[in-house]
Amino acid sequence: MARDTTSATNETPTTNVEGLSSAEVEERIAAGKTNANTDVKTKTVRQILAEHTFTLFNGVNVGMAILVAITGQWRNLLFMGVVICNLVIGIFQEIRAKRMVDKLSILTEKRVRVKRDGQVVELLPSELVLDDCILLAHGEQVPADSVVLRGQVQMDESLLTGESRPVPKGPGDTLLSGSFIDSGDLLARVTKVGQEGYAARINAEAKYVKPVHSQILDSLRVIIRLGTYALFPLGIGLFLRTLFMDSATLNDAILSAVAAVVGMIPQGLVLLTSSILAIATTRLASRKVLVQQTYCVETLARVDTLCLDKTGTITTGRMEVSRVEPAPCHTLSEVDKALAEVVRASEGDANDTAQALLAYANKAGVERGGAPLRVVPFNSRRKCSGCVTSEGQALVLGAARFVLDETGVAQATDLAAGFDPCERVLVVCEVTGFDAEGAPLGKASLLGVVGIQDELRATAPQTMRYFIEQGVDLRVISGDDPTTVSAIAARAGVPHAEQAVDATTLKTDEDLAAAARRYHVFGRVTPEQKRSLVRALRADGHVVAMTGDGVNDVLALREADCSISVASGSAAARNVSEIVLADNDFSHMPEVVAEGRRSINNLQRSASLFLVKTVYTAVLALVCIIFPPYPFIPIQMSLISAAIIGIPSFVLALEPNHDRVSGGFLGHVLARSLPASAGITVALVVALAAERIMPMTFAQTSTVCMLLVAIVGIRLIWRISQPLTPLRTALLVTVGAIVAVGCTVFGAFFKVAPLTPSMCVLVVVAGTLSCVLFDTLFNRSIALANAGGGIARLADRLEETHVTHRRNVKHQGV
Repeated sequence: MARDTTSATNETPTTNVEGLSSAEVEERIAAGKTNANTDVKTKTVRQILAEHTFTLFNGVNVGMAILVAITGQWRNLLFMGVVICNLVIGIFQEIRAKRMVDKLSILTEKRVRVKRDGQVVELLPSELVLDDCILLAHGEQVPADSVVLRGQVQMDESLLTGESRPVPKGPGDTLLSGSFIDSGDLLARVTKVGQEGYAARINAEAKYVKPVHSQILDSLRVIIRLGTYALFPLGIGLFLRTLFMDSATLNDAILSAVAAVVGMIPQGLVLLTSSILAIATTRLASRKVLVQQTYCVETLARVDTLCLDKTGTITTGRMEVSRVEPAPCHTLSEVDKALAEVVRASEGDANDTAQALLAYANKAGVERGGAPLRVVPFNSRRKCSGCVTSEGQALVLGAARFVLDETGVAQATDLAAGFDPCERVLVVCEVTGFDAEGAPLGKASLLGVVGIQDELRATAPQTMRYFIEQGVDLRVISGDDPTTVSAIAARAGVPHAEQAVDATTLKTDEDLAAAARRYHVFGRVTPEQKRSLVRALRADGHVVAMTGDGVNDVLALREADCSISVASGSAAARNVSEIVLADNDFSHMPEVVAEGRRSINNLQRSASLFLVKTVYTAVLALVCIIFPPYPFIPIQMSLISAAIIGIPSFVLALEPNHDRVSGGFLGHVLARSLPASAGITVALVVALAAERIMPMTFAQTSTVCMLLVAIVGIRLIWRISQPLTPLRTALLVTVGAIVAVGCTVFGAFFKVAPLTPSMCVLVVVAGTLSCVLFDTLFNRSIALANAGGGIARLADRLEETHVTHRRNVKHQGV
């Protein structure tokens, strides 16, 4: 039976550990001492449903639908189709992403060999209990913090610390959850379970849901909130005016008020945003890129600073032989043969370094020799391994200062003088033999030196060039040695890679902030420092994306505006990231950025169509409280929304567009929409004033107003479609045809009155006046927006104030 955890660090090697009994396991389960809930979890389906359903946008529209239902005018409920579609798209996309990530977690979860009742059984990591005795071998991950009872191993703690060099562990040493066995095997006792473990403690800080960083989402919230503040007084005022002062029926008053309120809420813009981002995520999914949070597509399109983790991002996580240099009086073929003999002797327990050497030997075409007379496994204390070949030659492979004398070390140093700083140097030597414990005998004779380095991703330089060309600033943040990180960053083509800093010298947040502005490569960085660096970059106004695959990256991933992980990384990193590269290929990143730019640039252009209706409807409602009646009913607004807004926006939003995203979303949109809103408002006021001079029925007034909105709307579509292409020309023709057919063939359904000569004159005069006003204001607004002023600058300030307020509230809550 395993002893109490308080004596874990003083544990001595033992050979008769039987593990816990069934009764002891049940006792610990009853006490809650299990290894459950150690990873960051995805949101539940219930949470996803609640987040998408219980929103201000949905609440306002449902309220309006209830009022329309009271009137019995069911055709006027068409606007709810937009609300339902938006809800379904949002829920479907997020649940699909959640299930794919959960599936990745299940597929990558490995069972653990555990000794219980003297027998070896296989359990899931979550089924472990305190004091369980676990058996781990090469390539297996430590499921819970443990202490070594028996065995000598090399540990890979890169997912936890970012340090890629193996760490030796023996009896009495602590194993951290999340680390891997690089070589050897062991028996260990679990000392911490659940939230007490090292990896779980880091994960716990990332468990609360990551807030969405999105200008579009923030802008929509601003618009909906302002619209909500305005719609209640305007809607109630219009309802009371129509009901009590115009002698209208209750149903007519309700329909007029609802038409105004529905027009003020940009339903189509919300649906367009959801649909465009859904299309983008579907396209990316076909390229093995999983988007967990749809709005991150926009964020990545705006990124100006990309923080890269070295292991798993720039490098593959594997090792490779960079070069081999024979010693004087020896040939390269001799060294290659000696290397092959040693690594093939221990082929069954090959760690990353041995696998790299095996790959080199196979590529060099070294033929296999006979079975070795003796195999000497790697020893972490002596830092070497070896064998006695079938021909009786004793060979050693290891670190120079542990194998050679001072003269030999100097010779090896001279041979490796031209090696890259990021290369780890091993020596191949011939010795007299080995003693009973495997220690080399006699003076080692140097055959040659071998350079081992992290394998650079083949696509890394090309990917770096893309981001450099796009004006994205690159930063490499790693827990590894800064000299090594700097050399690897330089190989990948990261600018200013020589400007590296050791993060252990950065003692305060101020030091980190200053270093973030100056340096581009950071080594020896702790998980907390990674988070602080990302915060510092964001505080300087940068839009920051972060890549990472380990537990040590989780805090920084959560802090970044957009976080990217790989499927082969830790479950915690996958779950907290907005984007997961399912095939572990970082070269997909340019495709993600390009898709985001296409979506966001086109969405900004199309969104101006939606805000036109929001603004002119609000102004018209205020005017009609003073000078009634309100000239539209909901079904007429549905026709205008579909023809002038819905169809053009979707067509324009799906066009190719890879320009850099610049400027604020709200400012960009208002600079194009407000001139059209002004033109339409003036045209409608002229029409309402003319209605008091020339006798027209309510249906005729509504028809004139619909046509005026269509005229200015088509003019806006024409302006934002420049330069015209065959597709855009066809779009303009289609929009005109839909309005014409709706007002003639389906005139009765949309309550459209036949045109009279006086109505035609009014439409021509008011339409011409409004188009001239629109063109004048549009040209002036775009000129000011391009100069960084006017409406765009005012909107950007409003948006920045709103975002800052939201972030302050979130930080205070945390």
